[in-house]
Amino acid sequence: MRSLSFLLSRRWILFGITVVLLAWLAWWLGEWQFHRLDERKERNAIVERNIAADPVPVAEVMRDGVEPGEEWREVTATGEYDTGNTVIVRYRTRDGASGVDVVVPLVTSDGTALLVDRGWMATENSGTTTEDVPAPPAGQVAVTGWVRRDATGDSATVTDKSTRAISSRKISSALDLTTYPGFVELDAEDPAPGQPLEKAELPDLSNGPHFFYGLQWWFFGLLAVGGFLYLAYDEWRGGPGTARRRKADRSAKRAEATARRAAIRAAIAREEAARKVGQRPGQRPGHQSGQQRTPGPTATEESERSQHAAVDGQHDPGDEG
Repeated sequence: MRSLSFLLSRRWILFGITVVLLAWLAWWLGEWQFHRLDERKERNAIVERNIAADPVPVAEVMRDGVEPGEEWREVTATGEYDTGNTVIVRYRTRDGASGVDVVVPLVTSDGTALLVDRGWMATENSGTTTEDVPAPPAGQVAVTGWVRRDATGDSATVTDKSTRAISSRKISSALDLTTYPGFVELDAEDPAPGQPLEKAELPDLSNGPHFFYGLQWWFFGLLAVGGFLYLAYDEWRGGPGTARRRKADRSAKRAEATARRAAIRAAIAREEAARKVGQRPGQRPGHQSGQQRTPGPTATEESERSQHAAVDGQHDPGDEG
């Protein structure tokens, strides 16, 4: 039975450690995707429940702030639009078209303003001002809208009545208004405006790609382990990969032997050429002082020829067959 001792070599140990780390990372990423799937299902359930609920007065939901479980709850409010404090929300796109959202404070009977995102309007550039947007209904207006939480970060900064994200805290500070926390996405207003804006889009309630992403990461982990086991089996049985390496080793040994034989032949040729150059004109090789003799090989020649014979007599097991 073939030995598995090759698994204890440095190469295979490092290979195994790498595969274990890759498999663990793939498992962790798969768990992360399934965790995100659970979070999305929970959020979707809350949104579906809130959207299906009946509208309630704004003070019941937004007086003390908007809780995560109250987002997308429908509320009602009555008041007058403060068009002088209209805020433009830049860099909003729909179906690939650029545009802006228009936020107008609705001042209620107790003086508290409710920030109403009245909808989206297509624009050619981000330089839209409050004078470029359609006017809301005048006088007392009853609105119904979806509750949203404030945005955070630098994108909510208000400059010249313009921002990139809606934050009641930042807008109230910039405009010196008392507002409800959060804002609403307009669903309906009465009376109707002369030129309505495009209403807010309800959130996507699908489960998203998280389930298939999780399976994909787990498949990558199994693929790494399976690949390691296959390569180990191939090495154990001396498969095509091992045979190719052995053939390459035999070819390298044959090339080395051929190069050594060529070097020895060249050295012998140089020795013979040097001996011929040293003879007197008309003197035959081996003739000296009127006597003819056959000179023996020099010590260098004898050594080189011995090496040549030894190399030619070597037997390479890989040359068989």
